[in-house]
Amino acid sequence: MAHAHFDPDTIDWQPFGEFPHFTFAIQHLDRQQRIADILFRFEAGKQIVLHRHLALNHTFVVKGEHCIYESDGRLRERRPTGSYTVSPASREPHREGGGATDAIVLFSMRPQPGELLYEILDNHENVLAEVTFEMLMAIEDARLAVA
Repeated sequence: MAHAHFDPDTIDWQPFGEFPHFTFAIQHLDRQQRIADILFRFEAGKQIVLHRHLALNHTFVVKGEHCIYESDGRLRERRPTGSYTVSPASREPHREGGGATDAIVLFSMRPQPGELLYEILDNHENVLAEVTFEMLMAIEDARLAVA
C-alpha cells in the first residue's frame, strides 16, 4: 500500500489582509450548493484575531494541534491531528491558533444564502470586518485570474 505524504510547503498560502498568525488556501468553492473548503495554517503558539463563526463549519485537523481560545485568551479546547468537528453557527467570539507546531485545519463551511461566514472583531468585540461566501468567490476569482 502506498503512503501519501502531505507537504504544506506545496500549498499556495495567502495572508488574509493584515491579520497576523494565519494564512489560508481555498481548495474548492461549490458556488451552487454554497460550500467552501479552505485550508487554514495557524502559527505555532500564536492566537489569531478575535472572530465569530456565523455559519455551519465542519473542521478536520490535518496536521498539528488546533487550539481554540476564549475571547480573553484562555485555552478552551485542543484538537489533535485527525480530529473532526461539526460546529453550528455561534455568536460566541473566540480565537484560534496552533499548538507546539503550526496547525493545518480544513474548514468546510456551509453558509445559507445571506448568512455571514465570519465577523472579525477587535479586542472589545466591535466588528472590524464581515466575511461572506461572495467575498471568498471574489478572492478565488482574482487568484485564478493571475494563475
